[in-house]
Amino acid sequence: MRETDVLIVGAGPVGLTLAIDLGQRGVRCTLIEKKAAPEFLPKMERCNARTMEIFRRMGLSERIRAAGLDASIPMDVYIVLAMNEPPLLRLPYPSVAESLAEIAQSTDASQPLEAYQLISQYTLEPLLKSVAESLPSVTVRYGCEFLSLEQDEGGVTARTADANGTIEYIRAKYLVGCDGGGSPVRKQLGIKLRGEGNLLHLRQALYYSETLYDRIPIGDGPGRGRHYHVADGQATFLIMQDSTKHWTLHAVVERDEDMAEQFEKAVGAAVDYTMLYVGQWKQNLLLADHYGAGRVFLAGDAAHLVIPTGGLGMNTGVGDAVDLGWKLAAVLEGWGGPNLLRSYEIERRQVGDRNVGASRYASLGRRKWRSQYRPDIRDATPAGQATRDNLARVADVEQRKTNEMIGAELGYRYVGSPVITDEPGGPEHLFREYHPTTWPGARLPHLWLDNGGPVQDRIGQGYTLLRLGGTGADDGALGKAFRARGVPFATVDIAEQRARDIYGYNLILLRPDMHVVWRGNQAPDDTVALAAMVAGH
Repeated sequence: MRETDVLIVGAGPVGLTLAIDLGQRGVRCTLIEKKAAPEFLPKMERCNARTMEIFRRMGLSERIRAAGLDASIPMDVYIVLAMNEPPLLRLPYPSVAESLAEIAQSTDASQPLEAYQLISQYTLEPLLKSVAESLPSVTVRYGCEFLSLEQDEGGVTARTADANGTIEYIRAKYLVGCDGGGSPVRKQLGIKLRGEGNLLHLRQALYYSETLYDRIPIGDGPGRGRHYHVADGQATFLIMQDSTKHWTLHAVVERDEDMAEQFEKAVGAAVDYTMLYVGQWKQNLLLADHYGAGRVFLAGDAAHLVIPTGGLGMNTGVGDAVDLGWKLAAVLEGWGGPNLLRSYEIERRQVGDRNVGASRYASLGRRKWRSQYRPDIRDATPAGQATRDNLARVADVEQRKTNEMIGAELGYRYVGSPVITDEPGGPEHLFREYHPTTWPGARLPHLWLDNGGPVQDRIGQGYTLLRLGGTGADDGALGKAFRARGVPFATVDIAEQRARDIYGYNLILLRPDMHVVWRGNQAPDDTVALAAMVAGH
């Protein structure tokens, strides 16, 4: 029987991120995946700003940018009749280069540290796989299928099968199911998904074209961009992938072979292309009743299923992985108390619930403008013009809900967690607006220091006390209390008054995932109790 500390089931971006996070902390973990290798399938296409901040902490952001879409390529969104006709609506959005330039000039903590990055899952997965395989404490096994599990007070035993059907058992102290919407791990635990299922049934196809991007604009058609929504009765939606040579199309059609004709209709002009893949998918807005049981946890699509509208699926899963990773490491290292792992579901399920809501909000917006379609939309008549004008007017309001989710990306805050100090009240959770805050539970806002570097790059992998504005507030008792429990702790002095003014307090205590757990102008009266609480005791 093989043994490991953490067994991760599923090697999508979430499982791979968790394996890397654990491996960088020196935790012995095994990642198993039923597939023989990463597949070239059109799935997620974008790491949002928060995910890129997380990957920066792992030392991966530059590699991901180098592998993804070129930073200069426009990200505009269009509503079109076809790509060779004048667009009904253009929604301009900054390229990665433009976003990074805006971030570089930011002085008020309202921007993320990292811009988003367009990168397709078939590009990201092999990159993350290579990183995970390079870590000494991580074992990665493709062609290994999870079959069942049994758990007891000391750990979890998983029954697996290799590609030849040979049964093998793996013993782990903890198991994490990152195994997708149909999660066998979740089903083994008897945990239900609840919400709205099968809202729309679409086909999705992946195409390769050497010339399409280079020909844009085609005739009088729209300029280069990221998304082209076709105003028709079939929910047709064309997406540029990270190579500019690959494109995906979603549409409601009867047969797989109809997707070739649908692509040609959307483009509206003859281009060379090869259709590489056709599949079917259903839109779901579902949340698991629980994020685990006992020594088994769920993360990513195994715990929440959203409509890709808003780009919150994989990105929410990466947030799950980094929340769970440091907590598992802390417990395995002996300093994390029982409330640390208990807090995982409390913290991440509320984010999953909010992001299901954000996805619903964005999807309803798209449904609303699409409902304005009428069969006369192409007619050269006053009625046809009225249909076009009305659809564009509604889309100018409603489509923005899909593309402007900065509040959901950066502004989430953990409420009611047993390992975060409680301050009554707190800022409102917003989907489309981000207002920087150091309220306990929030992500530390990004801020440039006078030396040109960000605050985040000064912060290590344990608990960190920021001592701001040159106040000289005493941290000795707090550091002593943490070290007495064996909790990794460091004080970082930031003398700049501007940082103190923006963050609002002399002292801010951060945990390893950069979320605020306590703030104050002087050390708390009971430092021992605070250290015990935030470490999960």
